[in-house]
Amino acid sequence: MEILWMLIIGLIVGALAKFLTPGRDPGGFFITMILGIVGSMVAGFLGRTLGWYSDGETAGLIASILGAILVLSVYRLISSRRRY
Repeated sequence: MEILWMLIIGLIVGALAKFLTPGRDPGGFFITMILGIVGSMVAGFLGRTLGWYSDGETAGLIASILGAILVLSVYRLISSRRRY
């Protein structure tokens, strides 16, 4: 059940990150979900490293969205270089 919630939250966070980041995105439904999950993990890791969260705490929704925007931006840079 925890994996299902992680996928649902990842999808929501990924969709919000796509909505907040202007421009065309190379990716569909599954890429959105993966970027959201990875963004949440990046936000949690950075938060624990910087002392914002303690071990066992999850990243907040805003931090997860910011992490997903960061991951989406990096993904766009990598995928745009591959096309040319």
